[in-house]
Amino acid sequence: MTDGKAAMAGKAAWAILTLMLAACGGGNYRPVRDTPVKIGPPYMVRGLTYVPAADPTYDMLGYASWYGSESGNRTANGERFRGKWITAAHTILPLPSYVEVTSLDTGRAILVRVNDRGPFAGRGRIIDLSRGAAEQLGMKAQGHAAVRVRVVEPPERDKERLRKGKAAAERPRVSERILANLRAQLQAGTR
Repeated sequence: MTDGKAAMAGKAAWAILTLMLAACGGGNYRPVRDTPVKIGPPYMVRGLTYVPAADPTYDMLGYASWYGSESGNRTANGERFRGKWITAAHTILPLPSYVEVTSLDTGRAILVRVNDRGPFAGRGRIIDLSRGAAEQLGMKAQGHAAVRVRVVEPPERDKERLRKGKAAAERPRVSERILANLRAQLQAGTR
């Protein structure tokens, strides 16, 4: 084989290898499943220490923001982040966890699968929603929203839909009377 043909064959082999690796999508992501549940040790971000813990009574008022440009990156529990899926990041809840996120502006409530860590920006933010979750909640355009986040144990069919990137069954809207109470609690900082 001449040097020119060998070089061309080498380039062709390299191109085929590159295409094969690209087809793997970056590889080594954890499959999307609910076991094992990861709690993890305490960790520090920007001088603050976070202590992950299982808390089936978790019910907080605060603010949600959203993120989505990280598509393809690895989440804290090792899954591939997909911005269009209905997922979220939380500082301390086990990974994965399921939460109900309620917009205090509209009363709309959605189920979300927590599979990442965050938010770390402060200012009362208690959850970062994926772009898909933010769209479903109706807060994508504004970028952030006052919310209630509470741990729930949804039916298996809803978990399965969320594990596949789909929205869970629609949740009932929260009444205006309850929303007014929750907004007052948030403003007073009593929860």
